[in-house]
Amino acid sequence: MEWSKFPPLTSLRAFEAAARNLGYSTAGRELNVSHAAIAQQVRALEVHLGLPLVTRSGRGLALTAEGALLLEHLTQGFGCIAEALVQLDESQSQRPINITMTPAFAANWFIPKMEQLHSAHPEIDLMINPTAEMVDLAQGGCDVAIRFGWGDWTGLESEPLVPTNYVIAGAPSLVGDNWTGGAEELTLLPWLEEAGTTEIKHWLEKLGVEKPPPKHVTSLPGSVMMQPMLDGVGIAATARALIKEHVEAGRLMILLEETHDEPTAYHMAWRKGIQRPALKTFIRWLRNVAKEEG
Repeated sequence: MEWSKFPPLTSLRAFEAAARNLGYSTAGRELNVSHAAIAQQVRALEVHLGLPLVTRSGRGLALTAEGALLLEHLTQGFGCIAEALVQLDESQSQRPINITMTPAFAANWFIPKMEQLHSAHPEIDLMINPTAEMVDLAQGGCDVAIRFGWGDWTGLESEPLVPTNYVIAGAPSLVGDNWTGGAEELTLLPWLEEAGTTEIKHWLEKLGVEKPPPKHVTSLPGSVMMQPMLDGVGIAATARALIKEHVEAGRLMILLEETHDEPTAYHMAWRKGIQRPALKTFIRWLRNVAKEEG
């Protein structure tokens, strides 16, 4: 299509409204402009085409043969555009919100709150993608992610959701009631690690300690890691927020905690740009639930 030869869309829209209503005033009210502006646009279209499109008929308008032909095709064309917009709107409103997070966060923080979401917003459908892999939101398909860190991800909007530090924790049945060991002693204990992550390596490298021998590390899905921790199968690096109630109840002990000058947190992140209404509602719900939990 040679857009350089195409009439301005504003003129085509003004003509379609004027021709359909057979009047400039009605068309102006429909498009929220003056009747003079409609008349000016129609005249500009006639000049562009080099053809008369309308004639005066009493107080209204009549269409020339050329004007009637153009109106017929504009009606079809604008109708197709309107139908496509309706379909797009319906597909967006019906499409589930796709959210990604680690399996551990899903199992221990998000899933227990699903009933609250369904009660507050039964119209929202979710597709949850619990994965330890970093999903690229810029590629589309995924609407929002919950990620741990400082929230400085290029190309994304983000805000803190659950402030928390990372800790190493274990059950008293494994480490005793009064743990006094240091980082070196931790490597002598059996470890649990969420499959697909590198928490152990990350922690011990920062502490200048070698990673424990492979026979001391059990890798398992984050969604089922909590119970083995409680049973004393191994210690694990995890977010303090995910084990808060178990620590308060004495079922787990904090063996080591990493602190930062700047606070870390699980953030909710999404692509920059316009959000569909359901996504806005979901983000607002997440924000309020986290705030109520404190």
